[in-house]
Amino acid sequence: MPIIVDEVVISVEVTNQASGGKASAPSSTDDKQSIVAECVERVLDILAQREER
Repeated sequence: MPIIVDEVVISVEVTNQASGGKASAPSSTDDKQSIVAECVERVLDILAQREER
């Protein structure tokens, strides 16, 4: 029986704690949009790979 997902909620927190730095928000809206676009692109790539299987 196939499972159909109607909604996917993705939450991302970007931090630099591994190098000892504190998390800071990007300085401009363009930076935020580029990060979100990159995340969306990677998620869509992963979903496309899963569909191919």
